[in-house]
Amino acid sequence: MGSVSATPAARELLQEIIADHGAVLFHQSGGCCDGSSPMCYPEDGFLISEQDVKLGEIDGMPFYIGGAQYERWKHTDLVLDVVAGRGGMFSLDNGRERRFLIRSTLCEAPDTADR
Repeated sequence: MGSVSATPAARELLQEIIADHGAVLFHQSGGCCDGSSPMCYPEDGFLISEQDVKLGEIDGMPFYIGGAQYERWKHTDLVLDVVAGRGGMFSLDNGRERRFLIRSTLCEAPDTADR
């Protein structure tokens, strides 16, 4: 099943955010606009639901994905990266002129023989 990792640029931005805000968590939902970007929140600033799936950790910070989104993306490896731009309105990368972005690669083709 899928996993999450990060580029050196993403780890660098993450360390800047941790230095400013302390421990954080990531959440990837399947919404539109800001919801399609990985969001970075203070550790106690976002309520994880029973449907959210923990994909792993990046530098000790947990990375969750919404359950419905996980079902669509469970066959991919997610890579947290950074591009120029503004982060999501409530994400801690906002205002840094760099924002987190998810890149992905297929890690396992779904079995379509039964369809």
